[in-house]
Amino acid sequence: MKAAVIVTPGQISIESVPDPTPGPRDVVVEVAGCGICGTDLHILDGEFAPAYPIVPGHEFAGTVVATGRDVTEVRVGDAVAVDPSLHCGECYQCRRGRGNLCERWAAIGVTVSGGAAEYAVAPVKNCFPLPDAVAPVDAALIEPLSCAVRGFDVLPRRLGDHYLIYGAGTMGLMMLELAKRCGAASVSVADPNPARLATAVKLGCSASAPSASELTRSRGWDVVIDCTGVQAAIDDGLRRVAPAGTFLQFGVSEYRTRATIEPYRVYNQELTVTGSMAVLHSFERAGELFAGGLLDPDVFISHRFPLDGYADAVAQFRAGVGRKIEIVGSGAAPRIL
Repeated sequence: MKAAVIVTPGQISIESVPDPTPGPRDVVVEVAGCGICGTDLHILDGEFAPAYPIVPGHEFAGTVVATGRDVTEVRVGDAVAVDPSLHCGECYQCRRGRGNLCERWAAIGVTVSGGAAEYAVAPVKNCFPLPDAVAPVDAALIEPLSCAVRGFDVLPRRLGDHYLIYGAGTMGLMMLELAKRCGAASVSVADPNPARLATAVKLGCSASAPSASELTRSRGWDVVIDCTGVQAAIDDGLRRVAPAGTFLQFGVSEYRTRATIEPYRVYNQELTVTGSMAVLHSFERAGELFAGGLLDPDVFISHRFPLDGYADAVAQFRAGVGRKIEIVGSGAAPRIL
């Protein structure tokens, strides 16, 4: 089969690789859609993957084309979205229900071959069966949505809170949609990219600006969410949390990024500074929210590329052009919305 391969940091190649074979409790999925996200850039830049070469792609969905001998939950022909998380189930963190912090943490598309390929293998327990009304090519959005749902799991989610979100890319927009569902009194969005900010406005944010300094809320915001991973945004956001408020570090930063925290203010104003890591008991809930129409794929997916265009898709994502950029299976034509 054909796959995108990160051969070494910085080097992408489209190669012929062996077809995947399912283990007893695995399935093989013909990939319909595979999203690109910031984690893929970290892998390409040599920060995440423990070994190269690696086939990336941890946001994907498609159709089951083969099953292992002990698989009964799905059949060939079923459409599924795949949770990429591979928890050992045995370590200290897993035994405490914190699989996303697994001491042997692994993930499809990060530590083992992923969905930037014609076919991918996954444990059947990681598969969310898709309703007939959900197109597999769109269901690649479920994985990033499951990360956003996990982010909301660590937030207070009080009715009537005021939210400030840094970044109007895919994750910032998903956070916007979830905040609206959680009863936010207002959701403000800051992003210097005019096109992305326009999408936040289209989705009904309460206020928007290229910089949070142009937004007005004298008491600060009850919940501030960074979806950028950028030091300047993080430092700025930490200063804008209201007393008794919460700052969520959701965006993935480079390892060397450092932010400034004022311990006295955290103490004196009872601030909460927290983070959320990947997916934890949130994939199925995200799948149900997606099937229920939480996200409009035509808004969230701005560009689709064929597998042969993986390097171009990554370059466009790195340049900040568009929203979710997706690699589609050979049966789907590329489109630009």
